[in-house]
Amino acid sequence: MVQQPAAADGSAAASESRSRLDRIGIPKPLLWGFVGVLIFMIGDGVEITYLTDYLQQPEGGGLEGSQATFATVTIYGLAVMIASWFSGTLSSIWGPRYVMWLGAAWWIVFELLFLFVAVPTQSYALILTIYGIRGFAYPLFAYAFLVWAQVASPVHMRGSVAGWFWFVFTGGLPTLGAAVAWFAIGPLGMSLHATLVLSLVLVAIGGLIGCSVSEPHGTRPIADESVANPRSPKRLLEGVDILWRDKRTLAGGITRIVNTAPEFGFFAMFPFVIGPATPGGGFLSASQIAAMTSIVYGANIAANLAFGVLGDYFGWRRTVTWFGCVGCAVSTPLWYFATVASESFTVAATLGAVYGVLLAGFVPLSALMPSMVATKDKGSALAVLNFGAGGAAFLGPVTVYAVHPVFGGGGVAIAFALMYVLVAVLSCFVKDDSDPGEARRKQRATPDTAPTTEATTA
Repeated sequence: MVQQPAAADGSAAASESRSRLDRIGIPKPLLWGFVGVLIFMIGDGVEITYLTDYLQQPEGGGLEGSQATFATVTIYGLAVMIASWFSGTLSSIWGPRYVMWLGAAWWIVFELLFLFVAVPTQSYALILTIYGIRGFAYPLFAYAFLVWAQVASPVHMRGSVAGWFWFVFTGGLPTLGAAVAWFAIGPLGMSLHATLVLSLVLVAIGGLIGCSVSEPHGTRPIADESVANPRSPKRLLEGVDILWRDKRTLAGGITRIVNTAPEFGFFAMFPFVIGPATPGGGFLSASQIAAMTSIVYGANIAANLAFGVLGDYFGWRRTVTWFGCVGCAVSTPLWYFATVASESFTVAATLGAVYGVLLAGFVPLSALMPSMVATKDKGSALAVLNFGAGGAAFLGPVTVYAVHPVFGGGGVAIAFALMYVLVAVLSCFVKDDSDPGEARRKQRATPDTAPTTEATTA
């Protein structure tokens, strides 16, 4: 009897803690998963600003510039695209936490081989092979957690959960990862090699934290009773047919590819259009372009949370269509043409930040795509979504290299704007009754009938 009030108080405190986390859009059982992804992606992002230069130095492999770029961009990017797909399909047959363990172990093993075997040999073939293989690692870890977070979250929180995922993902890669590299190399005076070892330690810590999360959805296949053998490897191939079985998933995948493609494309183009590599000299220095990049990413990171929450109220599809697609269709050419016309860093940074904010309008797509398919197909839908995230890093630079020689930077900006217009149309077909916006619309149409939405997914 004496201890009963204390127990009640403890229960009230726990309930208050849960409600606080719920209010900000984080399911309490997955809290440390978000922390783990943040630390893991910080470690992965440490190398982003200087690895290409490091590989050209004698201590880093002594590669030629084109060789270093091919290894760190082309081959690595291809591996990221492939692994982005498998993060969803493997989660579907194994369970997301097992895929996270695989991604973390893969990163650590191949980074050790890269640093202590490939680089010392100064063999281009070995460096290319091992670093390229390591590219499979981070999508398996990070995107598997995105799968886990979506299937374990109540429908009404999925937009917020997606916002938090992209907040910690981009907060680590490239934002805090680049900051850690600057601090380690600058004030701490660490060598480039030692800084890469530091990144390995951070990835190991983040991987351990993320993979230690205990929540039932993480350890079982994302399937239901309609799947006879959910752990069968055949499901890796079966998941592909969702692209023609459900045209909404195909439209969503295309939308995700276009989503950040212009961002990757612009930052590949700016150095030789308005930066120091411009023929005759550009009007922005390398440091100004780096600062503008940080501003754009910083604005996007902050807005990811806001649009995740907004999507849960305004509607997932409506947020993607109007803020993401239409907003970026307007802000993309405005950013480029106003920057060129003004030759002003302030204009470039300000309009770049506007673009970064509107880019976050695509965040609810991560909640919408798995919600509009049957439970057995959720892993496949998220595989399409994740593949789109990897494909964006390929489409953006390819568009620049194809369009710029013929139509110049203005032609590239218009091409990107037209892509956003195209996916604005496609996104209108990416809808489902579980979308809070659709549910409210139906409730207004039939006020006497409560909207039916699933609370959780098995």
